[in-house]
Amino acid sequence: MNAPTDIERALRAAPPYALVETVREILAKSYGALSVQLLLADYGMTVLNPVDAGDGPGQPLSLNNSPQGRAFGSQRPHQGRTGPDDAADHHFPVTVRGERLGILTVRLPSARATPQITDDLTHVADLLGHEIVVAERDTDHYQRARRTTRLTLAAEMQWQLLPARSFIAAEYAIGAQLEPAYAIHGDNFDWAAEGDQLSVAVTNGMGEGIRASLLTNLAVNALRNARRAGIGIADQAALADQAIYEQHRGAAHVSTLLLRFDLPTGSVEAVDAGSPQLWRLRGRTVTRVALDAQLPLGMFEESQYAVQHLQARPGDRLLLVSDGVYDAISPSGEPFAERGLPRAVLATRLLPAAAVPGAVLRELAEHRASDTLDDALVMCIDWFGRSQAGG
Repeated sequence: MNAPTDIERALRAAPPYALVETVREILAKSYGALSVQLLLADYGMTVLNPVDAGDGPGQPLSLNNSPQGRAFGSQRPHQGRTGPDDAADHHFPVTVRGERLGILTVRLPSARATPQITDDLTHVADLLGHEIVVAERDTDHYQRARRTTRLTLAAEMQWQLLPARSFIAAEYAIGAQLEPAYAIHGDNFDWAAEGDQLSVAVTNGMGEGIRASLLTNLAVNALRNARRAGIGIADQAALADQAIYEQHRGAAHVSTLLLRFDLPTGSVEAVDAGSPQLWRLRGRTVTRVALDAQLPLGMFEESQYAVQHLQARPGDRLLLVSDGVYDAISPSGEPFAERGLPRAVLATRLLPAAAVPGAVLRELAEHRASDTLDDALVMCIDWFGRSQAGG
C-alpha cells in the first residue's frame, strides 16, 4: 500500500468540510497515529486555532510560545518530547507555495517515528494544505477556524479580496499583513505571478468602515481587470482612475502604489498614485525609495499616469507600507518613519519575508501613542533574482 497516494485519493474524494477527519482515519490505520489535529493560523497571525477539538487541545495555541508555533515559524517539522506512553507529538507545517496555513500535529508511538514516516507525514501536510485551499471555495469550515473573534463586515470584505499572505518563487519571496486584522477597512494588497513578471499593488481607500472597503474593492477589481487585459501599469492606473471617478465624481479616491518586476532582469516599473511608500534594505542600509508622486485614483477625471523605472538587485528587501505605518506617532510626537521603521527593518533582516510584516507591525504597536490602531499594511518582497541556470 502506498499510504501518501491513498491519502491523496481519499482527500480528493472527501467532503470539503471533512478533510481533517479523513486524514485522521487514514493516519491511524496506516501509521498507527494515536491522535491527529490540524491547527490554522488566525487572521492576526498570533495564535494557532484547532480546526476541531477531536484530538489535542481545544484552545488556541501561541504562535510565539508553543512547540507548534516553533514549527510554524521555522517551517520545519518539530518533534515534541516522548511521554510516558512512549509516544510523541510531531508537528508538520501546512504550507502552500509559501503561504503558511498552519500545523498538522500527529502523535506517534516511538517505534513508528522513522525517517521514512516523517517524510511521508511531511508530504501529507503538504497535500492537506493544497486541499484546504481548494475546499475553501465550498465550505466556511476552515475560514471559521481562523478566527479568534468576529470580523467586522468591512474586514470580511477585505480579507475575501486578498491573495495569499505569503508566496515564494525562485526569484522572490513575498509576505504581507493587515492590521487591525479583525477590523481593517481601507488598506489592501494584491499580487499576480507570471512566468517572467510579478505585479504588485498596495491600495488604501479613503474613509472608514464599509465605505472605505467598498471603495478599495472597486479599485482592486478595476486594477485586476486592467492587468488581466495585458496592459501596462500606467494604463492600469488610468483605467482604475476612470472607474472610481465615474462612480464618485471626485468625492472619493484611492491611494495606490503599483510595481511590476521583470524577473529575468530585475527591472522594476513603478506608479506612485498616492500615499503608500516604498522602502528598501540593501546591505545594512535602509532608505525610502523616492518615487514621482502622482494623483490618487479617482480624484480627477481622466488622470494620466507615468511609469518610473527602478532596478532590484539580488539581496534587496523591499517594503511597501501604508500611511498607517509610517505616519504613526509616538507619545513624544515622533513619526514611525523617522527612526522606528528603519530600526524595525534592520532588526528583522534575518527573518524570512513571510515573518517580516508581523514583526514590523508589532514594533509599530509599541511605538504608537494611542491604543487605537489605524489601518496599517506592510508588504515585504525579498528579491533573489534569476540565476543564469534559471533562465
